[in-house]
Parts: sequence; structure tokens; C-alpha cells
Amino acid sequence: MSDVRYTEEHEWVRLEGDIAVIGITDHAQEQLGDVVFVELPQVGTEVAKGGDAGVVESVKAASDIYAPVSGEIVEVNQALEDEPAKINQDAEGAAWFMKIKLSDTGELDGLMDDAAYKTFVEENS
Repeated sequence: MSDVRYTEEHEWVRLEGDIAVIGITDHAQEQLGDVVFVELPQVGTEVAKGGDAGVVESVKAASDIYAPVSGEIVEVNQALEDEPAKINQDAEGAAWFMKIKLSDTGELDGLMDDAAYKTFVEENS
């Protein structure tokens, strides 16, 4: 998964053309515990990098989902609203949250690659 970038808020971004697929990392879902609810943005919503883009709730806590890039929401993973526990099973795969049509590909440059994210997690655990 070398084409994946990460944020300090434990979101991942995988680029598919000019579309960024967004989810939370496996580390994040482990910290949350059993996920029981997900609130995703509406398709067509414009989000700004660092802005609120949704909520994920677990038996332990509720956490905001932040947009790691700016752009328009073009798709959300409706399956998560019916089965939020999928996040615990495949956080960095089938349990993606949203797809954003990038407005500025340069924003990806500020995100961490896999090695940098692993170091970040180790240093902040």
C-alpha cells in the first residue's frame, strides 16, 4: 500500500486518479474499540482540509473524522451506516468512509507515507 498517505489524526488517503479514498487507520480502529455508529457527509458537500467530515462512535468514545484533503464528496460508503463494525474488520480496505474529488493535489504532499506514519504511531503511543 505504498500509494497510501496518512494524517496525524489517523486517517488514510488512497489516490485513485483525481479521487481520494478516505478512511481511518487500523491503529485508529484499535484505539476506538468496537465501532457502533458512523455519520458520513452528504454527497456533493465541499470539505476543506482539516475540516469536519463525519463522526465515528465506539463503545469507548466518539471521534470526529477530518477531511485530509479539500474537495467535493463524490461518494460515501453507505454499507458502514448499516454495519459500522466493518471498520473493526477492514479499516484500511473495504471500510473506507468517503471519496473526495481533489481540488488541490498539492495537499497530498503534506501527508505521511507508510514509514513516517509507523514512526509517528510508535513515538506517540
